[in-house]
Amino acid sequence: MASKRTYTPPVPNRVRLVVASSVMLTFISFWRAAAIVLNDLGSSAFYAGGIAEEAVGKSAPWLILGTMFFSYAVRAVYVESCSMYTRGGVYRIVKEALGGTFAKVSVSALMFDYVLTGPISGVSAGQYIVGLLNGLLSQAAASPRYHHWAVNAAGVPHQFNVNHTSAFIAVLITFFFWWQNIKGIEESSEKALTIMKVTTVMVIILIGWGLFSVGHNGATLPPFPTPANFKFSPDALGFLKNTQFAKNLGLFGVLMAFGHSVLAMSGEESLAQVNREIEHPKLKNLKRAALVIAIYSMVFTGLGSLLAVMLIPDSVRVSVYRDNLIAGMAMYMVGPLALRVAFRVFVVIVGFMILGGAVNTAIVGSTGVLMRVAEDGVLADWFRKPQKRFGTSYRIVNMVALIQLFVIVVTRGDVIMIGEAYAFGVIWSFTFNALAMLVLRWKYKGERGAKVPVNLRIGKTELPIGLFCVFLVLFTTAVVNLFTKSVATVSGIIFAIGFFIIFSLSERDNKRRHKQTERQMKEHFQLEHSEEVGRDDLAIRPGGVLVTMRDAATPHALKWALARTDTEEQDIVVLAARMMGAGGPEYVDASEQLFSEHEQMLFTKAVSVAESFGKHIGLVVVPAGDIFAAIVRTANSLDVAAVVSGLSTKLTAQEQAYHVGQAWEALPEPKRQFTFYVVPPTGEAESFHIGPHAPTIPASDVQLVHRLWLNMRRDPHMDDLHHSDIVSFALTRLAASYANDRTVTSQQLRAAIDDGSQRRGLGAVSRFEDTDENPGYSLTSSRTDSF
Repeated sequence: MASKRTYTPPVPNRVRLVVASSVMLTFISFWRAAAIVLNDLGSSAFYAGGIAEEAVGKSAPWLILGTMFFSYAVRAVYVESCSMYTRGGVYRIVKEALGGTFAKVSVSALMFDYVLTGPISGVSAGQYIVGLLNGLLSQAAASPRYHHWAVNAAGVPHQFNVNHTSAFIAVLITFFFWWQNIKGIEESSEKALTIMKVTTVMVIILIGWGLFSVGHNGATLPPFPTPANFKFSPDALGFLKNTQFAKNLGLFGVLMAFGHSVLAMSGEESLAQVNREIEHPKLKNLKRAALVIAIYSMVFTGLGSLLAVMLIPDSVRVSVYRDNLIAGMAMYMVGPLALRVAFRVFVVIVGFMILGGAVNTAIVGSTGVLMRVAEDGVLADWFRKPQKRFGTSYRIVNMVALIQLFVIVVTRGDVIMIGEAYAFGVIWSFTFNALAMLVLRWKYKGERGAKVPVNLRIGKTELPIGLFCVFLVLFTTAVVNLFTKSVATVSGIIFAIGFFIIFSLSERDNKRRHKQTERQMKEHFQLEHSEEVGRDDLAIRPGGVLVTMRDAATPHALKWALARTDTEEQDIVVLAARMMGAGGPEYVDASEQLFSEHEQMLFTKAVSVAESFGKHIGLVVVPAGDIFAAIVRTANSLDVAAVVSGLSTKLTAQEQAYHVGQAWEALPEPKRQFTFYVVPPTGEAESFHIGPHAPTIPASDVQLVHRLWLNMRRDPHMDDLHHSDIVSFALTRLAASYANDRTVTSQQLRAAIDDGSQRRGLGAVSRFEDTDENPGYSLTSSRTDSF
């Protein structure tokens, strides 16, 4: 299909700047998408049951189980929104349905949810570690062998302060992931899938062993969730502490109890964020992912909470294991003590992996939401300014991390207090999303691939009964929470108002700034918008040079390329990748392409450098979810012979080349090979051939092949032997050996590589010593390059 583009006749003294609309993405399977969401959603299984039981009593597991059933309906709302807009989620949907003001309110509630995800996950991870350490100290105190060092002078076992130590651990985790995000953490669906594989092993053991233990002990089910069975704690009643609403109004009591359980379905927003990266067929795979998530969360969070109440005695369940319920469940299984302690250690390790990952998800998700808001001109460009060394949105990351640290310090590691506030943000973000979707049933006339069932059609009018019921449950629960969660209500409203004011003031200031920036951009650049970038858009010839440029302060790669390129023979195009935050769009409309001051400085610097060489360049901007995919796809679209990039502050030249190579392998055919040059500030470039190519073979190996050929050629039966036959035979034997025994073959190959590198004194295996035959490039050595 021909790409959609706006064309403007050439204007003298203005550089053509092509802005792409389609975002450069990498795509993942529905299994990986489900794993990413479950890394967030699954973390609530470790703390939701204890928080709910503290609030409503022993009937809590039924409410958790009911919440898991209801979460599938909420997920259906997100699936419908994603079938309408690839970039679904609360902000986009509410903005489309209810306008900018409601969108700012809803994203404030969503931010309240996200910034509390980190503290509650970090503190919960700390609770599991401290619970394990205190349990081991108690076991040591009961042992004659270790009793003397496990107790104090009064004979009382040493114990860590649970809340304070947990808060300290949460602070350390937050600092760790803050620094990782400042550097630019590499989000990987492979890592998420690996974590979920390990977690699945734990869940299978937990549920299987738990069911066996329940049957062996003859345990009974917890009381059903009727108003008479609810035992609300004073804090759970909030502003209704001295009233009889919960007892006099049965339904109100159920809604109160349900409101204390909704945090079990946190993480649904992650589904909307990961949707853009799901492979074709997108909607079908999105539904598959939603089904996997529903089944997994039902078994892990729902059934796990139920078994915990059935196995752990009432005397210790809330008082000792409230904040590490799954670890407590491990200790009350049927079996030897050593085996139970070992499984508890496994539970704590898996819990730390998931809960620690949820802290990172909170920072990444918060940053992604604020980046989406900033891209729409609602948040000041000051927040978007990249970090000089790492190129990340460090000011947004700093703000999110500071809020999370503030919450941890103020609550002093109290999971119940954080959980109460967390549930407030969860329910209100869901409510705004459901309300917006309800409005869009009448307002939106475009294609809709999925709908929340049940829908009743009367003539030409369709009544969204199912969607309305979901909204009604969410809205009534959210309103009830205003009265039953006093701390959450006050803090949530203050937080939301604060963010709303920041958004409103920033938007007003941004409108003035963006008008000025847009005017300056039009004065200096000939802007053209195109769905896909091609050579026709930039009016360049095949075999050109693509130069990546991250910021105006480091143009050495561009200078290096300009110094070595005859632009009469080859065209140079400068690529600026606009990184989209987590959950960003798959397509950006031209009207949404707002240029920040940083981008304007980058474009101006590129033109200034080119003018200092007296040469012409083209400029292209591509929105990207993955920088290496953006580089490779743009290089392929423009049919360039070389890509020149500066040396990363995080990766070596070899690592950069590896990632570029991986992105090239993922490209669909046809795809062109090219040479990738990495230019450090010193100007001594390294080059890598991207794509299949003849390897660089040292002279000693060539002579070895020739000697073998001479010797074997003497055999009368080998008179038609060629040098290539020897190489082919050796490769075939290597492939057979690797297929039969990978470990031994790999070890032998590694030894040969190490021996060869010492013998020959070569650098990286991907460097060239000989002439590269790509059009326009002649590489004479591994350190000095010329075009």
